[in-house]
Amino acid sequence: MTLPPGAELSGGVAGPAALRPLLDLVLTALESGAEQRSGPIPAGLPGLLAEQFAGVLRYGREEPEGDALLRLAVHLAQGSADPADPACAAHLHCPPLAVAVAADLAVAALNPSQDSWDQAPAATAFETGLLAELAALVGFPAGAAGVVTSGGTESNLLGLMLARDRTLGGEVEVNGLPAGVRPVIVASLAAHFSVQRAAALLGLGERAVLAVPVDRELRMDPAALADTLAGAARAGLTPVAVVATAGTTDTGAVDPLHRAADLAARYGARLHVDAAYGGGALLSDRLAPLLDGIARADSVSLDWHKLGWQPAAAGVFLARDAESYASLARRAVYLNPADDEQAGYPSLLGRSLRTTRRPDGFKMAVTLRTLGREGLGRLVDACHDLARATAAAVRAEPALELHCEPILTTVVFRFLPGGDDPAVADRVNAELRRTLLREGRAVIGRTELPGTGPGRVRLKLTLLNPHATVADTARLLAEVLRAGRLAETGRDS
Repeated sequence: MTLPPGAELSGGVAGPAALRPLLDLVLTALESGAEQRSGPIPAGLPGLLAEQFAGVLRYGREEPEGDALLRLAVHLAQGSADPADPACAAHLHCPPLAVAVAADLAVAALNPSQDSWDQAPAATAFETGLLAELAALVGFPAGAAGVVTSGGTESNLLGLMLARDRTLGGEVEVNGLPAGVRPVIVASLAAHFSVQRAAALLGLGERAVLAVPVDRELRMDPAALADTLAGAARAGLTPVAVVATAGTTDTGAVDPLHRAADLAARYGARLHVDAAYGGGALLSDRLAPLLDGIARADSVSLDWHKLGWQPAAAGVFLARDAESYASLARRAVYLNPADDEQAGYPSLLGRSLRTTRRPDGFKMAVTLRTLGREGLGRLVDACHDLARATAAAVRAEPALELHCEPILTTVVFRFLPGGDDPAVADRVNAELRRTLLREGRAVIGRTELPGTGPGRVRLKLTLLNPHATVADTARLLAEVLRAGRLAETGRDS
């Protein structure tokens, strides 16, 4: 039997030899697609782009080896938002390091799965060692345990699940909660939406999340946290977790971690710190003090596909003690039979919400060995320096208004149209952002401040490119001014 084109196995008969010519095609496609895009994002409206790619896939016939790969990869690159372009600065979406991308290729070719040791012997050891180092970076004691996750959403779900189970006294029955118990989760108004999503998935309901007011920087108000917990206790509610954010998605604010730890302990709740964004500050001598108190958490979320420059996904969940995972433990005889573990074959199955699990920790391990904390810290500091310089440029421009000083690497601001109508300001800022997207000139973020009524729309530059310069962000601000004046007058570009 003759196999069809493209049926070679990366680790099979041809091995790496089957990959080399295909890698050349991919690199050619990336270069060609970027040239066709000629900007940080393809120009045009979403509908037109969808029509352009509608005929790309053709399943009716086989193609010569490599043709489909080249053709589709060119389309992918041409139609992508490029986080390596300095004008792509909307989201916590980093340009990955080349060494991390190369490490990820090794994982893809070998295709280990970490649901059993015999599918991933080396990857199991790599992840265990990596997590021990990251737990030490956070300040956790020996005996801490963790798992590599798909990102902050999974990590927050895992942290809140374990907090619920430990606080309520063991494994929670599928059919409901202990009689008379009304569990709640306490988090700030600026906490990530995955907290509400986790509460819903855990059967608590989104209304079980009690929102704590924040200050202008979107930092949790510690007095309001105390009041919220006291009010919950008076109402007969059981706080299972206090969620403190170390790096809000909009301003990069860090909640008062020591105060959150004190209050969580007072009310018998677990402290979970969502440091998906701000965890990168631990790499920087300058910024690490912002996270003073994180070592007191019961669990922590980190994302190295933000301020760690890894290809997604590269999330990490850490728990202060391995016993936290008791309710997640499972025995599947085809994956982790007890006698195998007794014979010294380790299992990571009871650490994850997933079964099949890609070893995304390998690229992190390679990156840490290549750059070290000091090298990665220099990248963090470069982005922080750029954010501060860009904020200074915003302050110097009368037509722009800075919301607050950068805390990490995010600059929140808005364009000021003539007049003082807050609804007009909201409309103009929303429209200018879409104008830049439609033109393919820039990708900038949009958010809304907490509260009600008009006047809350803000623009956001999330600066995660350590190679971007002040001149690059100056050009971005110039584009914002140009697009803002067009939107203000109601003219199209």
